[in-house]
Amino acid sequence: MPLDAPVLFKRVPTAPWGSANERIYVDYDDYVAQDGYAALDKAIGMSPEDIVAEVKAAELRGRGGAGFPAGMKWSFLPPPDGGQRFLAINADESEPATFKDQILIQYDPHSVIEGIAMCMLACQLDTAYFYIRGEYHHQREAFERAIAEAYDKGVFGENSRMGKVNDRAPNLYLHRGAGAYICGEETALIESLEGKRGWPRIKPPFPAVAGAFARPTIINNVETLANVPHVILHGADAWKGRGKGRPEGAPPQVPASFGTKLMGISGPVKRPGVYEEELGVKLTDVIERLGGGPLPGENIKAYFHGGISMGVISQEEAEQGVELDFDIGKKWNNLGLGTACITVIPERTSMVSMARNCARFYSHESCGQCTHCREGSNWIYKMLTRIEAGDGATKDLDMLLELATSMGSMPGHNICGLSDGTNWAIRTIVNKFFGEFEAAVSSKRTVSLV
Repeated sequence: MPLDAPVLFKRVPTAPWGSANERIYVDYDDYVAQDGYAALDKAIGMSPEDIVAEVKAAELRGRGGAGFPAGMKWSFLPPPDGGQRFLAINADESEPATFKDQILIQYDPHSVIEGIAMCMLACQLDTAYFYIRGEYHHQREAFERAIAEAYDKGVFGENSRMGKVNDRAPNLYLHRGAGAYICGEETALIESLEGKRGWPRIKPPFPAVAGAFARPTIINNVETLANVPHVILHGADAWKGRGKGRPEGAPPQVPASFGTKLMGISGPVKRPGVYEEELGVKLTDVIERLGGGPLPGENIKAYFHGGISMGVISQEEAEQGVELDFDIGKKWNNLGLGTACITVIPERTSMVSMARNCARFYSHESCGQCTHCREGSNWIYKMLTRIEAGDGATKDLDMLLELATSMGSMPGHNICGLSDGTNWAIRTIVNKFFGEFEAAVSSKRTVSLV
């Protein structure tokens, strides 16, 4: 797609490849001047069932990492029973090197708020909680300003243009997290929202049945909801006209990669930042065309294509035509697309050090409920620290892979996905760059007795 091609997030105030210094806060009036809230007005004239059906028809998949179809998730809710029903917006963007949602929150918040209102209409949810990462101070201030504008203009509150939702006035509240990575997991987010320690819950029951305060709850990512207005305003077919779609001849039940995706680029490239591209774009194309390629004198060794939890992709694999879509995990032995925020790893980086740093992160962020996650992540960190220091043995590599594999191969034993993330991050780094680890355990440390 050429740089001057139109994008869906036309209000993201970088072009989107422009300088970060050019970004501006898009207030309510500026948003409305660019068709803002037109989708909400259209949705008000639709039945909740029709809104859900349109989102399902668009096959809009979650943009938070898992890629679960949003419309299908909405359809899991039981019928209203007179009690409160909640929407929790996951803005706890804590995956390393992921910063796509903060652009929407800080600069284009009304695109998210409009999506929130439409989800509340579709699912008959009367109360929404915007759960934002605790470290997002400037983003919090911007979003609180946007919420105040939305109340003033009749989007929420007693005088809402939506009228009563679930027989109650619709309300949106901002809730700040306390800096825990694990609260990005939807049930841990709910626990934190309720004022408790952020520990993932055992499922079932699922949040759609018994979520926040034991009431039906939908949890959606920021970017997912920001896509909903486009789907409703322009229709499912327009949304499905962008992106990779499903393979020719594949049955409808085969998951597809429709639409666009916000993609972050960080590392030694000429134009790091956040870009919007169609799903299915080649990884190398994103780096070269949007990111401007590596900095002078730098060669690329590998990439984390969607946060460290999805695993690593080598430069050799990327040159074979790695495409950023929801099927990337099946094709390149990774966990999935994840956040699609790319970390570029230069040739000069030791993958042994990289693995040790990832293991340190997981060991620190494990909530400690599951024994194999709590103990396994800590032991992986200790082993990699020893290997990096030159005190490892060849057998440590076999033990390291066995331990990582066991953490991710226990169906029914993991309460959440952190254990799987540890497994894929460490195992793909070791397997794809085994030579570096082999060299590390073959070398002997020279000990000076002076």
